[in-house]
Amino acid sequence: MNGAHEEVIQGERFAFGENWSRFLRHLNEDRIKEAEASLKEMLELDDLTGKTFLDIGSGSGLFSLAAHRMGAKVHSFDYDPRSVACTLELKRRFFPDHRSWTIEQGSVLDTAYLSGLGTWDIVYSWGVLHHTGNLWQAVENAIQLVRPGGLLFLAIYNDEGYKSSRWVRLKQLYNRKPWVRPFLLAYGFVHFWGRTCLIEFLSMKPMASWRAYITSRGMSPWHDLVDWMGGFPYEPATPDAVFDFCRKHGFTLQRLITRQGTGNNEFVFQKSTETR
Repeated sequence: MNGAHEEVIQGERFAFGENWSRFLRHLNEDRIKEAEASLKEMLELDDLTGKTFLDIGSGSGLFSLAAHRMGAKVHSFDYDPRSVACTLELKRRFFPDHRSWTIEQGSVLDTAYLSGLGTWDIVYSWGVLHHTGNLWQAVENAIQLVRPGGLLFLAIYNDEGYKSSRWVRLKQLYNRKPWVRPFLLAYGFVHFWGRTCLIEFLSMKPMASWRAYITSRGMSPWHDLVDWMGGFPYEPATPDAVFDFCRKHGFTLQRLITRQGTGNNEFVFQKSTETR
């Protein structure tokens, strides 16, 4: 499957895997533990032994690794071949001989591929489906992979109306005009971090929040900033829209974290045990 690479070359897709490969250089035990903690908090489960876990758009592979360390049987897939390589690298580092963690290249929009996956106790897709180019089809396809009584954990960018439309244009520019990327990253840093950094500098605590960012799911502030500025395709949704869509497909909301501004709204739904 060469579609992702071709789209990157044409400026129609951000090189997500390239960014994740740089993130892996900074991965350590503290980041892994924070990833595990965020799964435990949202899923309200301290242990995943005996559970199956499907990671749609595994990216760096960090959360596949976290779920496997918590005892789950994991299957990871991603559309971007370099993201697949990142996930394979984490498996090589930590669980090279474990057959209970499998990794493939695949697309959540490819129904032929998905038909061979079966259903799962936990279907996880954090910050991915809004980058497919067809958000609602991606959500519908993900829904089909949850077993009756299972959990669906999604994170989808918040829709801010005209502000989101402006971000679409900036993201398109980032991917189509490489020379402008340093300026857009500088703009993004000032937009998201400028006020906080100034206050902390004046308070004699320079970059304190930046250094503490690891406690946010074990991620990296710089790599998340690059991911945000370049992340295209980009199709946000309001919390109400996600809730209504999943409810109509037989899911009940279990947990919800909403974010003001451009952040990801996080949802944990449970699928009805009744056949629909």
